Amino acid sequence: MKAETKKIYRKLLKKRMSISFAESCTGGWLAQVLTRQSGSSAWFKSGFVTYSDESKQELLRVPSGYFYPEGPGAVSEEVVKAMAAGTIAACKTNIAIAISGIAGPEGGTAEKPTGTVWIAWQWETRVQTRRFFFAGDRSQVRLAAVEAALSGILEFIC
Repeated sequence: MKAETKKIYRKLLKKRMSISFAESCTGGWLAQVLTRQSGSSAWFKSGFVTYSDESKQELLRVPSGYFYPEGPGAVSEEVVKAMAAGTIAACKTNIAIAISGIAGPEGGTAEKPTGTVWIAWQWETRVQTRRFFFAGDRSQVRLAAVEAALSGILEFIC
């Protein structure tokens, strides 16, 4: 993970870009990992930990209908896309990463089992999303989500 963070740091500096995050199931872990690097203030703008549906709506302008019983729910492609767009708008940043998932051990369903994580990467208006199914306990799912987000950042900005 340390090698990836250095590559991300160098790419963002070279491209003179900034990055911000909206995290749910990772609880700010992605921001913590990337800001361990000295000098990260040159490219890291902001991070949101929007754990509740209400905070996703209030801070990132995720439509409330996404959380209705007939909506896609907090752990969905629609929500992470909206979280990323809301982060771009709120932070005036070039790149946003949004993560929402079910780290467990509770909360999983037949449709969305524990370990389901959605991640969105947005670079201005270009958006890429992926759904993951990670195995393991709560910490392992959260760590896997952070690692997937880091790998995705590298793919996205290279």
